[in-house]
Amino acid sequence: MTRAGGCLLAVLGLALAASAPAQENWRTFEGSWSATVRRDTLPTEGEREAAIIHLSGAVVLTSGEGLSRGFRGEAIGFDDGQNIRVGRSVWTDDRGERIFAALEGEALATGRRTVGRVTGGTGRYEGLTGEFTLTWQYVVQAEDGTVQVRTTDLKGRYLPRSAAQ
Repeated sequence: MTRAGGCLLAVLGLALAASAPAQENWRTFEGSWSATVRRDTLPTEGEREAAIIHLSGAVVLTSGEGLSRGFRGEAIGFDDGQNIRVGRSVWTDDRGERIFAALEGEALATGRRTVGRVTGGTGRYEGLTGEFTLTWQYVVQAEDGTVQVRTTDLKGRYLPRSAAQ
């Protein structure tokens, strides 16, 4: 490798390291999400139905410096009945400030996993970035067609606004 090539690699490495947030700036959080789900379904050519879901309930955080302990969690999702499961969520705290996330996961069922990517927020959560995972502890269908869901292993990490910029 030439001296110029080595210098270029060193400069690129320094630029990448400077643009990536320091690992110690990440803050972790844990909690649970309990909600009611409304589901609209449509038959497909496959074995499963396609569904649009609206999930609404309580997100309770047991840890997470700088975050409220309680949120109203809402999500809208789409399941094509085969392999596409995507959605968006918003958590609203008691001040009306919000955290937004994009969701991907397995079909909504007991033991299934969902991954969230925090995409921003309002108020003190503006500029927030991060990620979280959860596994549905139970999914119970009620007689009226609604579904009750709960997770106890909501875990994630986030960069506070000052660290994310």
